[in-house]
Amino acid sequence: MFRSGEFVAEQLSAVSDEQVQPNGVDLTVESVFEQMGTGRIDRDGKSIGERRELDPSADNDTYRLSPGGYIARYGETISIPEGHVGFVLPRSSLMRNSAMLHTAVWDAGYTGRGEGLLEVDHELELQQDARIAQIVLSRAEHDGSYEGSYQGENL
Repeated sequence: MFRSGEFVAEQLSAVSDEQVQPNGVDLTVESVFEQMGTGRIDRDGKSIGERRELDPSADNDTYRLSPGGYIARYGETISIPEGHVGFVLPRSSLMRNSAMLHTAVWDAGYTGRGEGLLEVDHELELQQDARIAQIVLSRAEHDGSYEGSYQGENL
């Protein structure tokens, strides 16, 4: 069973009333990165390729993104409570502008300011703090809690 937007909002910091939806909470873009170096995923670990943080325009805090892949960091701190699992989905306005956001499952016990892969298929202007995704929480059975290397990321 998915939880209400009000419940989800209680698990996030720095959320405005406009972000709370009936079934989740909108997430904003805090910063955008372009991957510059080679990443690696091994059987025993991983390394993230070097990134360059993009600068939004000085006059209106807007990123002008050419087609390609970017990393979008969310502005909100998220804590997935025990007995739950989180899913982040793109807002429809991204898809309607030829862009998509890809994410992974957010396990119970995770706390941090997560990131998603922003795929841009046509030039896009994206203002800092714009709502780009929605997080929903579902009740879930689990063994243990998240203790991975991304715990506390970007805090």
